Amino acid sequence: MKTLLLHNTLGGETAPFAPADPGRVTMYVCGPTVYNYVHIGNGRPVVVFDVLFRVLRALYGPEHVVYARNITDVDDKINQAAAANDEDIGTLTARFTEAFHEDVARLGALPPTLEPRATAHVGEMIAMIEHLIASGHAYVAGGHVLYDVRSFPGYGRLSRRSLDDMRAGARVEVADYKRDPADFVLWKPSRPGEPAWDSPWGPGRPGWHLECSAMTEAHLGDTIDIHGGGHDLVFPHHENEIAQSCAAHGVEYARFWVHNGHVTVDGEKMSKSLGNFRLLRDLLEVYPGEVLRLALLARHYRAPLNFSERGLEQARNSLNSLYRVLREHADVPAGTADARDSAVFDALLDDLNTPGAIAGLHQLADLLAAAHTPEEAAARKAELLAAGEVLGVLQQDPVDWFQAGAEDAVSAEWIEARIAERQAARKARDFQRSDAIRDELAAAGILLEDTPEGTRWQRADTVPTDGP
Repeated sequence: MKTLLLHNTLGGETAPFAPADPGRVTMYVCGPTVYNYVHIGNGRPVVVFDVLFRVLRALYGPEHVVYARNITDVDDKINQAAAANDEDIGTLTARFTEAFHEDVARLGALPPTLEPRATAHVGEMIAMIEHLIASGHAYVAGGHVLYDVRSFPGYGRLSRRSLDDMRAGARVEVADYKRDPADFVLWKPSRPGEPAWDSPWGPGRPGWHLECSAMTEAHLGDTIDIHGGGHDLVFPHHENEIAQSCAAHGVEYARFWVHNGHVTVDGEKMSKSLGNFRLLRDLLEVYPGEVLRLALLARHYRAPLNFSERGLEQARNSLNSLYRVLREHADVPAGTADARDSAVFDALLDDLNTPGAIAGLHQLADLLAAAHTPEEAAARKAELLAAGEVLGVLQQDPVDWFQAGAEDAVSAEWIEARIAERQAARKARDFQRSDAIRDELAAAGILLEDTPEGTRWQRADTVPTDGP
């Protein structure tokens, strides 16, 4: 079996990955807090860990990989959004959970194996808190339950921070009931109108950090193979998860910690005040999901990604060139191929080197274009499609790719009728009428290509543009 190399944030080294049990490979990734539509920065971990999910399934078999991505449906931001909308909290979270599913499906992301929700696991959270209190790792104060960071000697090792540094950087207005400024909330009382659950410490709700520890324990076990998320979660969220889970179970929480870099827009941090807050849903109205997906994979997952119109056009041109080769070989029946045998897969085994994998797709497309026999073309086409599947691209029919979206302006039936009229004009040698029809279609954003097999049409934005 080939070996997957992964960078482990815990320790900062890239090392061979091997699951504790090849028959049950476990991965947990922090999912959305469902109080609004997700933005393009939220889309990056969805796509990155979808690729890792696909690689793990190829290596160990789909039936042996368990991927859990949670839904946070209790949170201060949710309470605030519901109050601002004069909306029931459950209605709001259900609406934005459904929107999240729709948006990431359009990015080509496979559904996770499990999708636990925080509100369905409050009992498990309360049980974990009780255990942490009994073992001396948590205490009750000021109506809250807090984790005692001094009780856990390893606190700070994921983020490489010392408690002294954390104390020095603590805000002046640290709650007076905390033993240490770095102590964090496990349970807190609810305000009037907020969700509340009965507990030994009074009605309230869990702290955010506790959710993932309890849901991971419930569905994947005390120790998991991979824990993932955005780099912004390393501290304090993932640091706190480690403290909770290790103290509760007495074993390592996650064997590999994998984090993707942050996303900027046109070189600046996303901010509503700057007007560069790009919702994934809005972008999907302009660009096909595969274009957004490839743009999010264009840089190595650990590197920061600058999201820009230029990057989107590069991704569109890249996909257009790949689909163009597939369209030229539409009549070639694809053979069978194992994606694990390709250079694309080898690149992904090298710590998910997606830029190298994308380059490998173009190499496979060049081989298909240069095929000399039908048998060679069938084999090369199968290799390209198999490699594309593990990256989550090239999943559409090539003709549909070039024609999709045209119906927003004109119908496909109208286009085909104009083409038929143009062909009749050409047959009658009425070239002035033929040219007029071509110009009419071009004005509608439809370009024609005359081939020995007949006239093909495509949207104007699928034609290559200048630039790298």
